[in-house]
Amino acid sequence: MTSRDAILAAAQRCLNADARASMTDLATAAGVGRATLHRHFSTRDELLHELGTRSLDRWQQSMRGAGVAEAIASGQAGPIEACLRDLLSRYLADFDDFGFTLTDPYLRSAPDLMERTEQLSEEETALLAAGQRAGLLRADLDPRWLSSAVYGILVAARDAVTFGRIARRDLDEYVLVTFLEGTRAR
Repeated sequence: MTSRDAILAAAQRCLNADARASMTDLATAAGVGRATLHRHFSTRDELLHELGTRSLDRWQQSMRGAGVAEAIASGQAGPIEACLRDLLSRYLADFDDFGFTLTDPYLRSAPDLMERTEQLSEEETALLAAGQRAGLLRADLDPRWLSSAVYGILVAARDAVTFGRIARRDLDEYVLVTFLEGTRAR
């Protein structure tokens, strides 16, 4: 792991614990001086942008790894449900690293990050629409709303674990049941 990667990993952990952490806090968490941190990232915004990019990379990798394109192409409820289960589990694994990016206001103010977010969201929405067409998910709800529901459940999951309301080990099952049973076609 490079020094830059180590700094980013420490910054992720620190920001997950305190999204308002200062550059001094981030340098301390990384075990480096402020000057070293500033050699890698001249501003907090630059560091947040890099973490936002990595978060979006992980989102894209999760969708690829879960086989979103293949599930959509199949048009069948079974492969789509298997994909959704895998995808939600991947999202939960990712939020341990990138939980703060779900709600950080900076990430919504960077045009390039927002453009990429929209592209990835469209792909996720296409999977949910395929689930509707296959009779897996409720057809009376806009698939964009279902995508927003996934986001909301992930934020709720992050907060529930952070504040000790539920154990991390129970999270996958809670999220899967909440989303899949709550949106299942009737």
